[in-house]
Amino acid sequence: MPPKIFFGREELVGRIVDLADDLIPIALIGVGGIGKTSIALTILHHDRIKQRFGDNRLFIRCDRFPASYAHLLSQLSRAFRAGIQNPEDLASLRPFLSSKVFLVLDNAESILDPQGMDAQKIYAVVEELSRFDNICLCITSRISTVPPDCKRFDVPTLSKDAAGDTFYRIYNSGDKSDLVNPILEQLNFHPLSITLLATVGHQNKWDIGRLTREWERQRGSVLQTEHNNSLAATIELSLTSPIFRKLGPDARALISALAFFPQGIDEDNISQLFPTIPNRTKIFDTSCDLSLTHWSDGFVVMLTPLRDYLSPEDPDSSLLLCMAKELYFTQMSVDVSPDKSDSWETGWIKSEDANVEHLLDVFTTINPNSDSVWVACHHFIRHLHLYKPRPTILVSRIEGLPDDHPSKQQCLSEVLRMFCSIGYLPESRWLLFRMLELYGEQGDDLQVTRVLGHLSHGGRRLEVSGKRQQDLNKC
Repeated sequence: MPPKIFFGREELVGRIVDLADDLIPIALIGVGGIGKTSIALTILHHDRIKQRFGDNRLFIRCDRFPASYAHLLSQLSRAFRAGIQNPEDLASLRPFLSSKVFLVLDNAESILDPQGMDAQKIYAVVEELSRFDNICLCITSRISTVPPDCKRFDVPTLSKDAAGDTFYRIYNSGDKSDLVNPILEQLNFHPLSITLLATVGHQNKWDIGRLTREWERQRGSVLQTEHNNSLAATIELSLTSPIFRKLGPDARALISALAFFPQGIDEDNISQLFPTIPNRTKIFDTSCDLSLTHWSDGFVVMLTPLRDYLSPEDPDSSLLLCMAKELYFTQMSVDVSPDKSDSWETGWIKSEDANVEHLLDVFTTINPNSDSVWVACHHFIRHLHLYKPRPTILVSRIEGLPDDHPSKQQCLSEVLRMFCSIGYLPESRWLLFRMLELYGEQGDDLQVTRVLGHLSHGGRRLEVSGKRQQDLNKC
């Protein structure tokens, strides 16, 4: 049966149906839970496909039988209604294919894994099927090992509108809320994750407010269900595949370290960040082949739902992550000045600021008494101020430090200069008052005088800004 809930794939389905009319083989490639099977089933039951192929529309789940040459031939014999118990090769089945056939090999990564049993012989069978002049072969797979004649489609995540339609259809509530949109965006509009979120909310009878609170509190664990199609199950299928296991014990640790970083990892930094992993490049290439990761603007990146599941529960216990942390801290310790913005030693922060900010946000939480972490925090804000001034979530972490902590004054002073430079006047005024308190407690009369001068100047700027806003409101 076609999926009951299916949104946002109409154009893709139309393109594939057109190709099927011409018996062109097709491969749908993508991460687990992206919707490959749903697309294939929708095409299998499409009116044009039913009219063209009639009852010769066949669907084989490749993960439901052992990945061997003999078992694949037996499955094909059964699907073709050949009645041959143990066919020796594909040629023996050819006489039973007198009509045009639309054949789906679903979850084909389980048989096309290059490191799997009978890998070469199985690939040869699938490649031969793709060349039959009366078969339209449709493959769904997490890996890119497919016959070259296949027209390949990398299945994208849903559009924002389709993600919303999917959520509310399952959640079964007529009332839509703006609180849901940020969660769907954080899920990267990943279909399975959205389905699981909506299902959990519906089954627990959570209203949108409760659903939002549970998401903020639990993140990825909200998506865990007892069903076989849970996010954990679909990710583990890739991680336990022969091609991934052959990479060795370091592979999962490396993927876990990658999952920690929201921006992914710059390909130019891979060798510096993980020097102890000799096959690091191959691990990342294989993770891309398995659709666990993908390349984007020179970064190897991961969808947020996968990141939430694979990111280390205890970052301090991840040796690879701690090594990456030390490299980032070292890079931030260099002398900085505005005239060095074009040099790599300082300008790198422009492209990796979110990674470093997340790193500091986590480690200032789990290691609040670490001097090196707070020194790095000061250096980061200094880099940010000079090369990519913007608000930062670290302000609340800094404010939580004891007033006598040596880094609190340094960090707040740098944040203050940055806020002033980007015109965050109310925030700057608040920070000035905090700095006035700190200097007053320390008895630093000179700094108190300077802050009072800044407050006076800032107050005038706020008055001017307020007047401009009032004038705009009258327009």
